[in-house]
Amino acid sequence: METIKGLSRTHYCGELRAADAGNTVTLFGWVQRQRDLGQLIFVDLRDRTGLVQLAFDETVARDVFEKASTVRSEFVLAAVGTVRERTSKNPELPTGDIEIAVTELRILNKAATPPFEIVENCKTDELIRLQYRYLDLRRPDLQKNILLRHRITKVTRDYFDQNGFIELETPMLIKSTPEGARDFLVPSRLHGGTFYALPQSPQIYKQLCMVAGFDRYMQLARCFRDEDLRADRQPEFTQIDLEMSFVDVEDVLAIGEGYMKTVFKEVLDIDLPMPLPRLTYTEAMNRYGSDKPDVRFGMELCDLTDAVADTEFVVFKSAIEGGGTVRCITAKGAADKLTRKEIDKLTEYVKGIGAKGLAWVRWTADNRACSFAKFMTDEQMERLLATAGAEVGDVVLIVADTVKYRVLSTLGSLRTEVADRLGIERTGYAPLWITEFPFFEWNEETEQWDAMHHPFTSPLDECIPYLETAPEKVFAKAYDLVLNGIELASGSIRITDPALQAQMFKALGLSDEEAEEKFGFLTGAFRYGAPPHGGMGIGLDRLVMQMLGASTLRDVIAFPKVQNMTEPMTACPSPVDDAQLAELSLSIVKTED
Repeated sequence: METIKGLSRTHYCGELRAADAGNTVTLFGWVQRQRDLGQLIFVDLRDRTGLVQLAFDETVARDVFEKASTVRSEFVLAAVGTVRERTSKNPELPTGDIEIAVTELRILNKAATPPFEIVENCKTDELIRLQYRYLDLRRPDLQKNILLRHRITKVTRDYFDQNGFIELETPMLIKSTPEGARDFLVPSRLHGGTFYALPQSPQIYKQLCMVAGFDRYMQLARCFRDEDLRADRQPEFTQIDLEMSFVDVEDVLAIGEGYMKTVFKEVLDIDLPMPLPRLTYTEAMNRYGSDKPDVRFGMELCDLTDAVADTEFVVFKSAIEGGGTVRCITAKGAADKLTRKEIDKLTEYVKGIGAKGLAWVRWTADNRACSFAKFMTDEQMERLLATAGAEVGDVVLIVADTVKYRVLSTLGSLRTEVADRLGIERTGYAPLWITEFPFFEWNEETEQWDAMHHPFTSPLDECIPYLETAPEKVFAKAYDLVLNGIELASGSIRITDPALQAQMFKALGLSDEEAEEKFGFLTGAFRYGAPPHGGMGIGLDRLVMQMLGASTLRDVIAFPKVQNMTEPMTACPSPVDDAQLAELSLSIVKTED
C-alpha cells in the first residue's frame, strides 16, 4: 500500500464549491463508487463531510489513469488535483457544480466488498449492520447524527460554562446503593468477595460537591443501569448532570429552560416558546394518563364517573362502588378507521397491559353501536356521549376499574396506541415540565411504600406532617422535563436536614443501621453544613434522538447494545477463563432451570 508521506489534507471532500475552481487541493477519503467509461473514469470520494467527484481523462498521466481503473468501493485514497467546473452538474449534491481533475492518486488501502452498501437509509437488516458497525457508521445519515450529537455536547458545555457551572468528574467505581434500577457490579480483586457498582447516576457525589462548596456542578456523565432495553433506553447512557446550591425549584427550572432554548436555537435554529408549559403530576395523569405526555395532539382523558353513576352496567357499577373510576378517550372522526375488528384488537391491547377490558361506543352516520347498550337508557347514553364530547363519526373508548391509577395509565397507553393506528400527525417539539410528583409509590409485591425518586428528594413543605401517617398525601419537590412523550430530564430539590432525612428513611422502612450502612457517608457530610441544593439529569442520548427525530437511541450512539443487551460487533458479553475468575475469588455455579 502507498503512504501519505509528503501529503497534507487541504480540504474535506464536502467543503468544496464553485468558488474553489482553479485551486489545487489534497483530499483523503473512501470510494463511494467508481464509473469507468473507457476514456473517462469518475470516482466519488467520500469523507464525513460529504463526497466529491474525482475525474480522470486523457490529460492525466497514464499510470494515474490505470491506477484509477483499479479502485473499488471503500478503497482508501489520497488524491491531489485541481478544482474545475463540471460540464454535467448535479443539483442534488452540494459539491455538484465542481469536480477534481486528479494529477496524483495514491491507494492507501484496499477494501474487501462490504456486506452491505454504504448509503443513506440502508435497507440491510439492522443486526447485520450492527455486526459491522464500523462500516454502518460510514453511512452519511449516521455520521450526520453523530456529528450533530457532537454539536449538541459543544453547545451544552458552553452554556453551562457561561452560567457559572464547573465540570467535575465523579468516580465510575462506586458503592452499591439502592437507586431504583439494578446495578452493574464489578468484583474487587484486592478485596475478595466485595464489589464496586457502576454508577446509575452521579447523584450522591454531586451532592457531596455541593457540601464541598463548588456551588454549581455539571458533567457529561456516563451512567449504567441493568434494565431491560427499549427504543429509548440503553444499559449505558450519557447524562447531562447538574447540581446547584442555594436554589429552589424555580431556579433549577430556569437553568433547564435556558439550556433548552439555547441548544434548540444554536443547533436547529428553532425558537422554543418560553416559559415552558407546566403540569403537575396529578394534572398530567388526569388529562393524559401519563407523567410523560405527548401534548402535540389532543384526545385527552375524560371522567365519566358521574355521568354513569346510575347505570346498571356491572363493569361501571362495580368500579364506582369499589371507590374507582370510569374514564374514556374520544377518537374524533375515527369511526371509519376503528372498525369493530380494530376495536377488538384494541381490547386485546389493553388487556395485555393490565386492564380487565374495554367498553366502547362507535357512532357512524348509519348507527350508534355500543358494547354495553342494553344496560343503558337513552338518557344515560346521551349523558355519557355529551360528557365525552362525542359526535357522529367518533369512537369513545372506556376503561373502568376500582384502581384509579390503572385506569389512567391504561388510557394513557391506549391514547398513544390509537394515535399511532390512526396516523395522527405529530410534528414539531412540545417540551413541558411535570412537577409535584408523589413522593411514594406503593409496591404491590413487597406491600410497602417505595420512593418514586431517590430517597434524598425533598417533600413539599406542607406535606411533611403526612410522612409517617399518610404517605399517599406526600408530594415531592421533584420535576421532569418531557419532550414529545419521552422523559428527557428528571430532578429534585434535595433534603439537607439530617433529622428530616432520618424521618424519610424511616418512612421508607429503613432502620437506622441500614441507613447508616448505605448512606452514612452522605448523611454524615450533611452534619458539616450542607447548603440547600437541587439539580437534574438530562438524557443526552434522548435529547439527540428527539432533536433528530430518530426512532431509536441506536441511531444516535456510536456503539449501542441491542434488545438482549449484547453488542453484535464484539460479541460481548463473553465468557472469561477460570484464571481470571480465580483472581477475583469467583467461580461459575451452574444451576438447573
